[in-house]
Formats: sequence, structure tokens, C-alpha cells
Amino acid sequence: MSDNTESNGESEVRPFEQTAFGEPPVHGFLHGPAKPSGNGLVLTHGAGADCQSPLLLALATALCEFGVTVLRCDLPFRQRQPHGPPPRGSAEHDQEGLRRAVEALRREVPRRVFLGGHSYGGRQGSMLAAAQPGLIDGLLLLAYPLHPPKRADQLRTAHFPSLRTPALFVHGTRDGFGSIEELTAALKLIPAATELLPVTGAGHELLTSRNRRDLPIMVAEEFRRLVSGESD
Repeated sequence: MSDNTESNGESEVRPFEQTAFGEPPVHGFLHGPAKPSGNGLVLTHGAGADCQSPLLLALATALCEFGVTVLRCDLPFRQRQPHGPPPRGSAEHDQEGLRRAVEALRREVPRRVFLGGHSYGGRQGSMLAAAQPGLIDGLLLLAYPLHPPKRADQLRTAHFPSLRTPALFVHGTRDGFGSIEELTAALKLIPAATELLPVTGAGHELLTSRNRRDLPIMVAEEFRRLVSGESD
């Protein structure tokens, strides 16, 4: 990990690199709040982005203001290739990368650790949580890719009945990867507690020119409710 830091007067952001505990390494940025709550969130990106995406940056900043330590990290596929979607067969390796990121963040915070991701990253996080109950304390799923666009019969919900981790879904009302109605129906498959936060007028990217100020705060406030609803 580097000592190079940036501070906005309220929180601190520093590069984060962990290679000492095996493959895949953890690479990203650690956002340290001025008044830490002791809780942490691993936050990762979608298939076409990296951990520097505007959505992740905005959410990490907003969550920091609520006292959450955020590890904004690149998935293993993105560490191997700077551009393009994940290659076929990379899901297992990406899930292992998220598991290592969770373990790394647990060494940084004394309380609970949550896992969040946009689109592909959120899907891999939810699959990891379903396969390893108890690994994390909750999920933040941003624009979950319920199905490929215009292919509503190809649902990505096979693991939902095994998901016993509380989850907050944030979804745009114009998301081509699944409508609010389709996602609401799919959430009934999940035995754990779930919440759905619709974002009016937003597509799959969630962040727009109209909501870029309000959305991060809105998500952070809902996430705080998720955190406070869990027992210590």
C-alpha cells in the first residue's frame, strides 16, 4: 500500500495495493472517513468500466460522509486488461478477487463489511455471497443485470434462492437489463431481506447529468438504513 494520499478536508483517499496474501491481488483506492463508523464497503465496477468510474467515485465520496470506509477496487479481469468486457470464464476468478478484497477490508475496519458493485460487479458479488453465506454483512447492488437487453427469458437469478445476505438494490426505471417490475418479481426468490430503490429516469449507468448531485446522497442514506437495520 502506498503512503500517497489525497484529502478533501473531510475524508482521505489513498491508493490500495495488496499482493502479500496470494492471487489475485487487490488493487484500488481506500476512502477513509474523517469520522469512521467502523463499517466498511468493498465497491467494484461493471463489465465496461473500472474503479475510477464516475458512479463509484461519487458513491464512495458520499458514503465516506456517513462514516463508511470504502475500498473502491478493480476486478481481476480489469487488472489483466485495461479495456473491454471480461473474457469468457473469468467470473470465478473475479469472485475470488472480491473475496480477497473483503478480507483486506476486514483488516482495515473493526466492525462490519459490506460488498457492493455496479452491474457485472454486483452480480459477481451476489453470487459470491450466495456461495459463501456469512462472508459479508450485506450487499449494495447497483443496476443488477437481471437479463441481457431484450432477452427477458434469460434471467440471471439461479443463485437468488441461496442468497441469505440482506441486499439493497438500486435500479433505474429505464434500465434495459431489467424493468422495475421484473426486478420486483425476481426479488421474491431471495429468502433474505431486500430493499429496492428505484431511480426515476435513469438507465443502466444510473448516474445522469440530472441526478449526479442527488443520487449519491440518496443511495448513501438508504445504505445507512441497511447498516443500521443489522444487529451489531
